[in-house]
Amino acid sequence: DFRGVVELARGWACWKTYVGRSETNWTRCKSLGIIGNAFCVSSAHEEALPVLKVYLALIRRYWPHDENNILNVQTNISNILSRLGRPDETLVIRREIFARRVAMRGVSDETTISNGYNLSISLNEVG
Repeated sequence: DFRGVVELARGWACWKTYVGRSETNWTRCKSLGIIGNAFCVSSAHEEALPVLKVYLALIRRYWPHDENNILNVQTNISNILSRLGRPDETLVIRREIFARRVAMRGVSDETTISNGYNLSISLNEVG
């Protein structure tokens, strides 16, 4: 897939450019997200998971009030876990995401509805 190759190249270029900065630097942190998402686009889900987990940990540590970004990264992680066949872990994260989206945006919000749909898929998979 051409897009995946390009995204990975872009991700690695970002990381190499900003890796020397402090881990509190947003651009350095965001480059991890770019790499993680590039792995997803390339269907390299095993590789994407630890990168996105580190990205999430950094956001939680240094930008804990960026709730929307935290939930977006958690959504990406839950989608990866689902693709890797880990339904129990997926369900735990999707429950948390949905509850926080409802609290933030209400039940009628498009993103909340999408997260609710993802949760329903997980509930169906787990039984």
